[in-house]
Amino acid sequence: MIERLRAHYSIRDERVLRVMREVPRHFFVPEALRERAYGDHALPISGNQTISQPYIVARMTELLELDDRSRVLEIGAGSGYQTAVLARLAAQVYAIERIGELARDAQARIRELNIYNATIKAFDGTLGWEAHAPYDAILTAAGGPDIPQPLLAQLKIGGRLVIPIGSSREAQRLIRVCRTEAGYEQEEHGACVFVPLIGRYGWQT
Repeated sequence: MIERLRAHYSIRDERVLRVMREVPRHFFVPEALRERAYGDHALPISGNQTISQPYIVARMTELLELDDRSRVLEIGAGSGYQTAVLARLAAQVYAIERIGELARDAQARIRELNIYNATIKAFDGTLGWEAHAPYDAILTAAGGPDIPQPLLAQLKIGGRLVIPIGSSREAQRLIRVCRTEAGYEQEEHGACVFVPLIGRYGWQT
């Protein structure tokens, strides 16, 4: 998996590659799918959600440009895999998962891996987590029609927001937003497919 990320997908951040080598991806997928955990694809988890393709996890993480002082907000924690990757790179991760059972299971998994600098709660992720704002980085692992305004507001000046955006629920473009003194600058980083971002500032159920 790591060699494919480096050679085929040109992931260059060695810290991201090291952490993805260390975090046991199979621990975050259903037992029946563990033999496929390191393949080049997304996999289904409970709640009609998915664990993202390794490339997408690596690319989104790389675009955040984290260091060991970063405070990160993650929207759509799912199984907790992306949370674990972020927590190994950043100082603190605050993660939100809309589905309560997934949030509880993800929190338990990361604790089993002795990760204590990440907290997962069940809530509407499109509202962000204002109590811990502003954030150096925000990652959204679900695709919405527009960038939720609360997430933009909770991003620190100099911070980066990575989010899939698309006019349909079936396909998106990966967008990075960098906040500057003058406002927000957007970059596009290719096509992607994510589960829908459900919430007040996303798709309605």
